[in-house]
Amino acid sequence: MKLVIAEKPSVAMALASVIGARTRKDGYVEGNGYLVSWCVGHLVGLCDASEYDEKYKKWRYEDLPIVPECWKHRVLEGTKKQFGILKKLMRDSKVDEVICATDAGREGELIFRLVYEQAGCKKPMKRLWISSMEEQAIKDGFASLKDGSCYDSLYQSALCRAKADWLVGINASRLFSVLYNQNLKVGRVQTPTLAMIVDRNQKIKEFTKEKYYMAHIKFDEMDAVTEHFQKKEDADRVAADCMERMCEVEKDDVKEKTVRPPKLYDLTTLQREANRMFGYTAQQTLDAVQEMYEQKLVTYPRTDSQYLTDEMGESTETLIQMLLGKMPYAEGLEYQPDVSKVLNSKKVSDHHAIIPTMEVAKADIGKLKERNRKILYLISARVLTATAAPYIYESHKCQITCNYHTFYLTAKKTKQEGFKTIENKLKQFFGVKIEKEEPELDIWAGKHYGPCDSFVTEHFTQPPKQYTEDTLLSAMERAGNEELTEDTEKKGLGTPATRAAIIEKLIQSGFVKREKKNLVPTDDGNVLITVLPDEIKSPKMTAEWEMALNHIAQNTETADEFLNGITELMQELVARYQGISEEKKNQFQGKAKGEAIGKCPRCGADVREGKVNFYCSDRNCAFTLWKNDKFLASQGKKMDKTTAKKFLSKGKIHYKDLVSRKTGRQYEATVEMVDPGEGNVQFNLIFPQR
Repeated sequence: MKLVIAEKPSVAMALASVIGARTRKDGYVEGNGYLVSWCVGHLVGLCDASEYDEKYKKWRYEDLPIVPECWKHRVLEGTKKQFGILKKLMRDSKVDEVICATDAGREGELIFRLVYEQAGCKKPMKRLWISSMEEQAIKDGFASLKDGSCYDSLYQSALCRAKADWLVGINASRLFSVLYNQNLKVGRVQTPTLAMIVDRNQKIKEFTKEKYYMAHIKFDEMDAVTEHFQKKEDADRVAADCMERMCEVEKDDVKEKTVRPPKLYDLTTLQREANRMFGYTAQQTLDAVQEMYEQKLVTYPRTDSQYLTDEMGESTETLIQMLLGKMPYAEGLEYQPDVSKVLNSKKVSDHHAIIPTMEVAKADIGKLKERNRKILYLISARVLTATAAPYIYESHKCQITCNYHTFYLTAKKTKQEGFKTIENKLKQFFGVKIEKEEPELDIWAGKHYGPCDSFVTEHFTQPPKQYTEDTLLSAMERAGNEELTEDTEKKGLGTPATRAAIIEKLIQSGFVKREKKNLVPTDDGNVLITVLPDEIKSPKMTAEWEMALNHIAQNTETADEFLNGITELMQELVARYQGISEEKKNQFQGKAKGEAIGKCPRCGADVREGKVNFYCSDRNCAFTLWKNDKFLASQGKKMDKTTAKKFLSKGKIHYKDLVSRKTGRQYEATVEMVDPGEGNVQFNLIFPQR
């Protein structure tokens, strides 16, 4: 028999349905020569430092840097049961082949391989690599399985990423926490991302507004302005000279401009658009697309490509015709799609761009969650705009004279609406304001206008804007690029799959907060970036690391070279920071300590209330209860002060109205607190015995 291992139960069930495995067992499905089981995210992870040596339970400078000679892995506490099921299935004598069917990307490869190796499995391995959960895509994928060894370099890249995060996180966090006697969390990618947010905020604080004035002449829709005046009286004098006077278009610089249609969505551009249009966070968008991927409505979300493969031309034309008849904003729309614009196999890496599937034709879109429906409309509209005609217009840059004073006007004249028609239809459908553009005017050199009205307006120079998720995602994507050579493959900070989680982690850690759409650093975030060295917070270095990981996946760089570089950096930092002055330590003094609500179950120290968590006051201990714990939130519960006190005193709480995700029925059950040893608490749901 063949054992198929998916990343999530929902995906496993979809695969099982297609390949004919329909008999439910405990933790897997069987049938038609297949056993189909699943992981639940990561089942196996790198061991904590204390699992290499007991002495590492205490955070001490003299123990740094901590660099394992032989890396160890362990089964995560909350997923031991499912790992046990997979291990048993892998060792079952009737299983002669294991098929990796986790998400087709770097992290999916890591999830499977760690389970495969931790279970000591030696059986032949195949890889299912698909970009859609449609039935035909699954069938085609199983018909063209590749040998698992084809993805060895991708696994090495993923493993290197995990080890690099461990080395930086463990050593830098301990080093600066010990130096400043504060629990300072340092991350390989999140710290340079935080540095960008802090730097932007600092520029805004340091910005000094300057007032200036402009004189206008206006006739009908024509509104021309002077250059800036520092003194209002100068602008007033020009306006007075031109009141009720005629003006002449002295110069008209006309250029025909063509704006190409936008490319299809990769994950980052979709997240940015959803943030601009609807205010969705990057994580909300990713969650919505992931859910629709599992519902077979869209293709694989975690992609960095904005093209389709060359052989997808015919199917894309069919898709477009379906969308024109299905999408409400496309009613009455007529255009001739040019599918060749979105086809380029050379620009497709692991997965092609995100597009809808033909399953949308059968779906009742009105029954989708509102967020999912809006995201689906965005993805569908992008297929139409990307294959539409370009937007063509005449640009007019005019110099206008009135009573010997010079005014300037920029106008345009549309010659072909092209893809703008579809974009505007979508915005009108959603009630989104269409951005104001240059006025559409019939204007040409030598023509006289007037008599003109004239007036003066007051303005201020504007500071840079705070990052939104839209602009931060863009900055993360481009981070460090300006300092790299033109022929370097640019990857920025993180990957399309991880950027949303990085932003959420910064917020959960209390380093960044949301103010409406803006992302603003907290006091803790500002101080952390102030004390850290440039190497740790450098977007350029982190972007280079991300490129190196990509090269490892392409087998053009070795894992040892990459990890040696990280290790050397940690050694150099430890040697450089042997101590700091009391003055620098005092940067953290005076911060109010949260109220003590109980004792830490790991070390016995006080647990205090912070802005986003309940944390152990002993900086050598990383015990944390997050206020926005996702498991409790899924059950409609909150990690408030009362709940935290109960968990700290009893380790568990009995609830009367917990909901089974499988049946939707309510049960009385117990939620038990489980500490996996790294501080981030997990919870087990224990239903009563029947």
